[in-house]
Order: sequence, then C-alpha cells, then structure tokens
Amino acid sequence: MEIKYPWAKLKKGEGFFVPGLDTEAVREAGLRASLPYRISVKAAPGIKNGLMGVWFYRPFDRVS
Repeated sequence: MEIKYPWAKLKKGEGFFVPGLDTEAVREAGLRASLPYRISVKAAPGIKNGLMGVWFYRPFDRVS
C-alpha cells in the first residue's frame, strides 16, 4: 500500500496522522518521504481515535 504524504502543502505547526501497527516502519517511511522537501519534521507514535500509528508534524522555529 502506497501512502501519499502531504509534505508539499504542510505549513509549520501543522501535522497529520498515519495509522499503522508497525509504528517504527511507518515513522521511517514518513521521515524518508520528507527528505526531498528539505524541511524539518518530527514524528511521534501514538493512538488517535482508537487507531495506533504515527503523528507527523512540522515544528515551529525556535525563538532565541
């Protein structure tokens, strides 16, 4: 199954959830898919609406 990640239209502070039982494989695939866009992304495994998966998001820039 091919997952289409919305990296091109994702703004800082936004995110999306990808369900999957093997959260490590989902995390690696999602982070690998973000590489061509050269953006900073984070991935956190979790449960949303009773489904296990990974929440991907673009963090805000740090203010110093």
